[in-house]
Amino acid sequence: MSCCFKEVTNQHLVKGFNSGMQPAVGTQNVLWEDGAESKEGSSCPSQSRNQSEGLESQGVLKGVHSHKKKIYTSPTFRRPNTLQLRRQPKYPRKSAPRRNKIDHYAIIKVPLTTELAIKKIEDNNTFVFIVVIKANKHQIKQAVKKLYDIDVAKVNTLIRPDREKKAYVWLPPDYDALYVANKTRII
Repeated sequence: MSCCFKEVTNQHLVKGFNSGMQPAVGTQNVLWEDGAESKEGSSCPSQSRNQSEGLESQGVLKGVHSHKKKIYTSPTFRRPNTLQLRRQPKYPRKSAPRRNKIDHYAIIKVPLTTELAIKKIEDNNTFVFIVVIKANKHQIKQAVKKLYDIDVAKVNTLIRPDREKKAYVWLPPDYDALYVANKTRII
């Protein structure tokens, strides 16, 4: 079956004969059923197909994209999680990084040397310090270890009525608190 037809007029069409690669009704332009249109005296659409195949081999035309319908498994639609990149500011919003204001030297304000505190050192193997109110027991323990170079068994704290925090630092039994206090000049 030849794919090229010449100009068709209404007289040449027979009823029910418009099937396959037959041209649609028209006098000047011939419209082919595969969508190609030919003017009077032009070649058949197979030549235009060959031209498009030549372009496709050169990489000009792109392939056909197909879209598969997404199957939703939940009755509620949620917006998709998109890629959120980290911020890359042109300048830092803070001129310098934050400094930890509660360091080992700031945690312990002063050792107490009252009569009751000295009695605790002698009898209970315990030091008494006034510390920063924001410091916790772990920070107090680390500060005493660093400043006085002694091990700590445990720490008890209380907040006095004048809003100062008092820390009772218990030493292990193998340490003599009175000797350590004299050596570090607490008393």
